[in-house]
Amino acid sequence: MFKTGTSKKELEELGSASTIIAKNATLEGNLETAGNLRIEGRLVGNIRCKAKVAMGESSLVEGDIFTQNAEIAGRVKGHLEIAGLLILKPTAIIDGDIIAGKIMLETGATFNGNCKMGAAVKEINIGEGKVYREFKTA
Repeated sequence: MFKTGTSKKELEELGSASTIIAKNATLEGNLETAGNLRIEGRLVGNIRCKAKVAMGESSLVEGDIFTQNAEIAGRVKGHLEIAGLLILKPTAIIDGDIIAGKIMLETGATFNGNCKMGAAVKEINIGEGKVYREFKTA
Protein backbone atom coordinates (compact mmCIF):
# COMPACT_ATOMS: atom_id res chain seq x y z
CA MET A 1 0.00 0.00 0.00
CA PHE A 2 1.15 3.51 -0.68
CA LYS A 3 1.15 6.13 2.04
CA THR A 4 -0.02 9.67 1.40
CA GLY A 5 3.50 11.16 1.68
CA THR A 6 5.02 9.01 -1.09
CA SER A 7 7.38 11.18 -3.13
CA LYS A 8 7.31 11.52 -6.90
CA LYS A 9 10.68 9.72 -7.13
CA GLU A 10 9.41 6.81 -5.03
CA LEU A 11 6.32 6.52 -7.24
CA GLU A 12 8.48 6.50 -10.40
CA GLU A 13 10.64 3.71 -8.93
CA LEU A 14 7.54 1.71 -7.97
CA GLY A 15 6.08 2.30 -11.44
CA SER A 16 9.11 0.72 -13.11
CA ALA A 17 8.82 -2.48 -11.04
CA SER A 18 7.06 -5.54 -12.47
CA THR A 19 4.92 -8.12 -10.70
CA ILE A 20 4.64 -11.68 -12.03
CA ILE A 21 2.15 -14.40 -11.13
CA ALA A 22 3.73 -17.56 -12.53
CA LYS A 23 2.05 -20.45 -14.33
CA ASN A 24 0.44 -22.91 -11.87
CA ALA A 25 0.43 -20.22 -9.13
CA THR A 26 -2.84 -19.11 -7.52
CA LEU A 27 -3.34 -15.80 -5.74
CA GLU A 28 -6.51 -15.04 -3.79
CA GLY A 29 -7.14 -11.42 -2.88
CA ASN A 30 -7.08 -7.98 -4.46
CA LEU A 31 -3.87 -6.84 -6.13
CA GLU A 32 -2.70 -3.23 -6.52
CA THR A 33 0.47 -2.18 -8.34
CA ALA A 34 1.98 0.95 -9.83
CA GLY A 35 4.16 -1.12 -12.20
CA ASN A 36 3.46 -3.67 -14.93
CA LEU A 37 1.71 -6.92 -14.04
CA ARG A 38 2.25 -10.24 -15.86
CA ILE A 39 -0.17 -13.09 -15.12
CA GLU A 40 0.41 -16.67 -16.27
CA GLY A 41 -1.43 -18.35 -13.36
CA ARG A 42 -4.76 -17.75 -11.59
CA LEU A 43 -5.87 -14.69 -9.64
CA VAL A 44 -9.12 -14.61 -7.67
CA GLY A 45 -9.78 -10.97 -6.81
CA ASN A 46 -9.72 -7.51 -8.32
CA ILE A 47 -6.71 -5.86 -9.98
CA ARG A 48 -5.81 -2.17 -9.92
CA CYS A 49 -2.75 -1.32 -12.00
CA LYS A 50 -1.44 2.10 -13.02
CA ALA A 51 0.61 0.60 -15.89
CA LYS A 52 -0.04 -2.50 -18.04
CA VAL A 53 -1.61 -5.87 -17.30
CA ALA A 54 -0.42 -8.70 -19.58
CA MET A 55 -2.14 -12.09 -19.34
CA GLY A 56 -0.72 -15.23 -20.94
CA GLU A 57 -2.71 -18.06 -22.53
CA SER A 58 -2.75 -20.11 -19.31
CA SER A 59 -3.99 -17.22 -17.15
CA LEU A 60 -7.34 -16.84 -15.40
CA VAL A 61 -8.61 -13.80 -13.52
CA GLU A 62 -11.84 -14.12 -11.56
CA GLY A 63 -12.49 -10.49 -10.70
CA ASP A 64 -12.51 -6.99 -12.14
CA ILE A 65 -9.50 -5.36 -13.79
CA PHE A 66 -8.86 -1.60 -13.64
CA THR A 67 -5.70 -0.57 -15.52
CA GLN A 68 -4.10 1.85 -17.94
CA ASN A 69 -3.43 -0.74 -20.71
CA ALA A 70 -4.00 -4.48 -21.04
CA GLU A 71 -3.05 -7.33 -23.36
CA ILE A 72 -5.07 -10.47 -22.71
CA ALA A 73 -4.48 -13.96 -24.09
CA GLY A 74 -6.13 -15.82 -21.18
CA ARG A 75 -9.55 -15.77 -19.52
CA VAL A 76 -11.26 -13.06 -17.48
CA LYS A 77 -14.46 -13.62 -15.51
CA GLY A 78 -15.23 -10.04 -14.53
CA HIS A 79 -15.40 -6.49 -15.78
CA LEU A 80 -12.57 -4.65 -17.52
CA GLU A 81 -12.02 -0.90 -17.23
CA ILE A 82 -9.06 0.12 -19.37
CA ALA A 83 -8.07 3.78 -19.62
CA GLY A 84 -5.97 3.34 -22.77
CA LEU A 85 -5.62 0.35 -25.09
CA LEU A 86 -7.08 -3.13 -24.58
CA ILE A 87 -5.70 -5.88 -26.83
CA LEU A 88 -7.59 -9.19 -26.94
CA LYS A 89 -5.40 -11.94 -28.41
CA PRO A 90 -6.88 -14.90 -30.38
CA THR A 91 -6.99 -17.12 -27.24
CA ALA A 92 -8.67 -14.48 -25.03
CA ILE A 93 -12.03 -15.26 -23.42
CA ILE A 94 -13.83 -12.40 -21.65
CA ASP A 95 -17.00 -13.01 -19.62
CA GLY A 96 -17.95 -9.51 -18.47
CA ASP A 97 -18.42 -5.93 -19.56
CA ILE A 98 -15.67 -3.76 -21.04
CA ILE A 99 -15.11 -0.02 -20.79
CA ALA A 100 -12.02 1.07 -22.71
CA GLY A 101 -10.50 3.99 -24.54
CA LYS A 102 -9.49 1.78 -27.50
CA ILE A 103 -9.88 -1.93 -28.26
CA MET A 104 -7.95 -4.20 -30.60
CA LEU A 105 -9.82 -7.48 -31.01
CA GLU A 106 -7.84 -10.15 -32.84
CA THR A 107 -9.54 -12.93 -34.81
CA GLY A 108 -10.50 -15.81 -32.53
CA ALA A 109 -10.96 -13.80 -29.32
CA THR A 110 -14.24 -14.44 -27.46
CA PHE A 111 -16.13 -11.66 -25.70
CA ASN A 112 -19.44 -12.11 -23.83
CA GLY A 113 -20.75 -8.85 -22.39
CA ASN A 114 -21.34 -5.18 -23.14
CA CYS A 115 -18.70 -2.84 -24.48
CA LYS A 116 -18.32 0.94 -24.22
CA MET A 117 -15.44 2.56 -26.09
CA GLY A 118 -14.12 6.06 -25.94
CA ALA A 119 -14.86 6.39 -22.24
CA ALA A 120 -11.47 6.99 -20.69
CA VAL A 121 -10.71 6.44 -17.03
CA LYS A 122 -9.50 9.79 -15.73
CA GLU A 123 -7.29 8.33 -13.00
CA ILE A 124 -6.65 4.95 -11.45
CA ASN A 125 -5.87 5.40 -7.77
CA ILE A 126 -4.19 2.67 -5.79
CA GLY A 127 -3.51 2.25 -2.10
CA GLU A 128 -6.71 3.81 -0.84
CA GLY A 129 -8.75 0.64 -0.46
CA LYS A 130 -11.28 1.83 -3.06
CA VAL A 131 -11.32 2.37 -6.77
CA TYR A 132 -12.16 5.91 -7.78
CA ARG A 133 -13.09 6.26 -11.42
CA GLU A 134 -14.32 9.16 -13.46
CA PHE A 135 -15.31 8.69 -17.08
CA LYS A 136 -15.35 11.11 -19.96
CA THR A 137 -17.26 10.25 -23.08
CA ALA A 138 -15.24 11.04 -26.19
